[in-house]
Amino acid sequence: MVEYNINLEGKTVLVTGVAGFIGSNLALRLLKELKDIKVVGIDNMNDYYDVKIKEERLKNLEAFENFKLIYGSIADKPIIDKLFEESHPQVVVNLAAQAGVRYSITNPDAYIQSNLIGFYNILEACRHHEVEHLVYASSSSVYGSNKKVPYSTDDKVDNPVSLYAATKKSNELMAHAYSKLYNIPSTGLRFFTVYGPAGRPDMAYFGFTNKLVNGDTIKIFNYGNCKRDFTYVDDIVEGIMRVMQHAPEKQNGEDGLPIPPYKVYNIGNSHPENLLEFVSILQEELIRAGVLPENYDFEAHKKLVAMQPGDVPVTYADTTPLEEDFGYKPATPLREGLRAFAEWYKEYYMINA
Repeated sequence: MVEYNINLEGKTVLVTGVAGFIGSNLALRLLKELKDIKVVGIDNMNDYYDVKIKEERLKNLEAFENFKLIYGSIADKPIIDKLFEESHPQVVVNLAAQAGVRYSITNPDAYIQSNLIGFYNILEACRHHEVEHLVYASSSSVYGSNKKVPYSTDDKVDNPVSLYAATKKSNELMAHAYSKLYNIPSTGLRFFTVYGPAGRPDMAYFGFTNKLVNGDTIKIFNYGNCKRDFTYVDDIVEGIMRVMQHAPEKQNGEDGLPIPPYKVYNIGNSHPENLLEFVSILQEELIRAGVLPENYDFEAHKKLVAMQPGDVPVTYADTTPLEEDFGYKPATPLREGLRAFAEWYKEYYMINA
C-alpha cells in the first residue's frame, strides 16, 4: 500500500470535463466530502449528446459556493493559461475528452482538438504552474484487440484499432515525456466501460433503453459474442479519489536526471459480462423500474449483427496494481448498477408505464 502524500482538504482542484459523466460525479463527491476544498471546473458543453443532461449534472454542482465553472474548451490555450494563472490549481484531473470509438471514425477532428491539443495545453499549464499531481483519463481502448486477457498495464499497447484509442495512448506518452522532462507527477487511469445513472446516451445501455422505449430495434454487435468489463461510475470515482491523494514520488536516477514520477492503472470491474446477458439484465431492470411494461416483447426488438469497425470482442481489466497500491477494487455488481440506472431513467424522463 502506498502512503497518501496529498491532503485534498483546503486544496484547489481543477476538473476538466466537469459537466461530463465522470467529471460531474467526481466534482460532486469532492464538494460533499472534503473541507475547504475549491473545485474549479471547465467544460465546453458541446452537443455530442443531449446538453440537457449536462445542465442537469451542473445544477447539482452549482449549489456549492466553493464550485467555480468556466465555459470553454481545453483546446483553447488562452482560456487554460488564464484559468491556471487565476485559480492556481494544485491538483488537476483531466476528464475532458471527445469520447466514443465509433464517432472517432466519422468525426476525427474533434478527437485531435480535445484529446491531443487540449491535453497538450493542460500539460503545458502544469509545467508552468508547479502542479502537485496530474491525474488524467486514459481508456481500456488502448489495449486494441490484444489477445491476452485480463489486460495488464504491463502489456504492450502499440496497436490501437481506432483513432480514439490512438489519442488515449498518445496522452499516456505525452504525460510520460512531461513527467520525465519537467518532473510533473502524473497518473493515467485506463477506465473500462463506465456506466450508471445520468450517463452518456451514446453508451449501449442508455442507447438500448431509448430504442426499446421508442419501440425501435436494438442491434447487438458481433452476434452477442462481445464481452465488456462494465464498471459502475461510483467505483470509478472512488478509484480516482484514492489515486488523487498519492502522487508518484519525485526521485533522481543514477544520471542525476529525474526518474519520471509517472504511473498508469486500470480501473475496471474485472468481471466481463457477455452482451446478451447484459441485455437480459437491463430488460429485467427496466421492467422492474416501470420504464417498460411487463409484457414487452424483447425478441421482436432485438437484432444480432456483425462487429463494427473499431470495436473489440472483449475488455477485461487486471486491477492487481490498483489493489496492491490503494487497497481498492471496483465491485458493484452489474444488476445493482443497471437497477440504479433504470430508476434514474424512470425519474428523469418521467415515464408513467
